[in-house]
Amino acid sequence: MIKFRHALLAALLPALLTACGTAQANPGKEVKVLRYQGSAGTVTFPELAEALGYLGDVKLKWVGNTTSGPQDIQSAATGQADFGGAFNGAVIKLKAAKAPIKAVIGYYGSDKDTYQGYYVKEDSPIRTARDLIGKKIGVNTLGAHHEAVIKEYLKRQGLTPEEIKQVQLVVIPPVNTEQAIRQGQLDVGTLGGPLRDKALERGGLRPLFKDVDLFGPFTAGSVVLREDFIAENPHTVKTFVTAFAKAIEWAQTHSRDEVVAKFEQIIAKRGRNESADTVRFWKSTGIAAKGGVLSDQEFKIWVDWLEREGEIKPGQVKVSDLYTNQYNPFAGGNGS
Repeated sequence: MIKFRHALLAALLPALLTACGTAQANPGKEVKVLRYQGSAGTVTFPELAEALGYLGDVKLKWVGNTTSGPQDIQSAATGQADFGGAFNGAVIKLKAAKAPIKAVIGYYGSDKDTYQGYYVKEDSPIRTARDLIGKKIGVNTLGAHHEAVIKEYLKRQGLTPEEIKQVQLVVIPPVNTEQAIRQGQLDVGTLGGPLRDKALERGGLRPLFKDVDLFGPFTAGSVVLREDFIAENPHTVKTFVTAFAKAIEWAQTHSRDEVVAKFEQIIAKRGRNESADTVRFWKSTGIAAKGGVLSDQEFKIWVDWLEREGEIKPGQVKVSDLYTNQYNPFAGGNGS
């Protein structure tokens, strides 16, 4: 499922050691400026936390945008960013590669309002999983949420491993997915959140399946920090995760109109030459637990999957090593 090339891993591990060495170069002095990657036209929960005044003396430094969770957590693991977020399966795979990372909070998921759907044109002959053999499905990145969900769907619908290999996954930026479906460049496209709602508003598309139909409501991805960063910056980490959790809880408990208005305000102030149109379709956080508290099950389901697929060895990764709730105030300060 989660495809990380051996060459990438070989290149990644030396960089991880370098990142650890860099963190140890400033003993006794905690980092107060956290570098991160954002997403065009959307607002991350740390950005919301900053706007709500929750971060205190901790500041954020935007270093660019990404649409790839695996790339985002690799940047965190190698020290190019201080935190990053990805699908939990990608977190497990990177941990299996000996990356010194720890998940500290959930940041996205699926529920009845916020989910990932897999869409075809209204007049498409594709009706079943078997119709996907030899077809192209657009995803934002390989080795992450969309690939895992697609392959689980195909497997549950009775396709053999050989047949599943014949379903081609094509990487495409989410903002281009709708057009690619309509123009026939993709047979199926992955659409979620505001991009999905805008596409459905225009008509002519129908869902083939949804991730929430397969798994029910679930937190799908986590934000990770390097373990050495956590050890050497405990107060900063506590401030950051607490603020992050409070921002999630704020979005979970305030009205949709209030959240959208705050997102629009943040986008207008940061001056990145981007549109705020997509945030007007925001519906929910999709996060299962209050304040992004993590649970064993949110990782175990993907550990079991990766073991079945032969991507990791049985027992190679322990769920208890993957995450901690120690810094999340909504978990009562208890560890995982």
